[in-house]
Amino acid sequence: MATSFIRTPRQYEQDCHILHSYFSGNVGAISNKEVVGIFVNRDSNALKLIRQTYSHWYGQDLLQFVFNVQRNNSFARIAYLRIVEPYERDAQLMRHSLFGGSLNLNTLIEVACTRPSSELLQIKHCYQTQYKSDLEKDLTMKINGGFKEILVAVLRSCRNYGSKVDMSLAMCDAKTLYEALESGKNIDQRTIISVLSRRNNGQVRAILSSYKQLYGHELSKSVKRSKCGQFGKELQVVIRCIQHPEKFFAKQLRMKNADGREILIRTVVTRSRIDIKGINKAFATKTGSSLENLVVREFGSSKNKNNDIVVGILVGLIKGG
Repeated sequence: MATSFIRTPRQYEQDCHILHSYFSGNVGAISNKEVVGIFVNRDSNALKLIRQTYSHWYGQDLLQFVFNVQRNNSFARIAYLRIVEPYERDAQLMRHSLFGGSLNLNTLIEVACTRPSSELLQIKHCYQTQYKSDLEKDLTMKINGGFKEILVAVLRSCRNYGSKVDMSLAMCDAKTLYEALESGKNIDQRTIISVLSRRNNGQVRAILSSYKQLYGHELSKSVKRSKCGQFGKELQVVIRCIQHPEKFFAKQLRMKNADGREILIRTVVTRSRIDIKGINKAFATKTGSSLENLVVREFGSSKNKNNDIVVGILVGLIKGG
């Protein structure tokens, strides 16, 4: 559980001393438990103040330090993801997914479809500031096919982040989507994209719930038919991710990817205190095993002390929810 009280400057200094000892190689002066506790038990505000205190006492930006060494260091990667502002982290993920080599559609879908619309707006602004480029335009340039239109529509929808969920409007939109899928020989892609671009993610979930209530099945089932073509397959991936993010993450964790450790670390860290318990349950339903066991399999076989800390932090975040 995150600490519920405001920590005193002396306590922040102690956290900084522990981290500085660890990063300086003076590991005999501290315990694994102390390092793990900082990244499991401190909330985002506390970590922000720890970063400020660390800079004051040691003249070094803690975030920049772990960023520089995170590439082949799982602990540093965890530390970076815990300390960095979520919108800055996600802007970097989007940029790397677009321009870091091969296109990473799964990560683009992850960020666009599982973040609240208010956060998407922050991510877009941060992306513009950091990279002097427009995220929607970059997506349009790098992605082809239906995913391009669908993901750009989801990003545009964040402009309406402040509006409350309107169930009456959701019912109307559900009927509109039904007509777009059922009224002709081909589906009306333009209408579908229009709905997605005008409704924030919370409202889209209400639309999907209303669709099932009205027609007795998920919209994702309707778009599986052959008349929906490739656009339907791509739309299904996106709407399932918006509607059931825990199942999306659990599926990503089950896949055998070269970047499997990165996906595991990123999922646990970014979804802790959000829906990590739901992800764990969805993962266990499909595999018969838990995320804790997956963490131990990935990192627990080595006698490296660094990996002991990695296991401790990840398991702690999973159990903490």
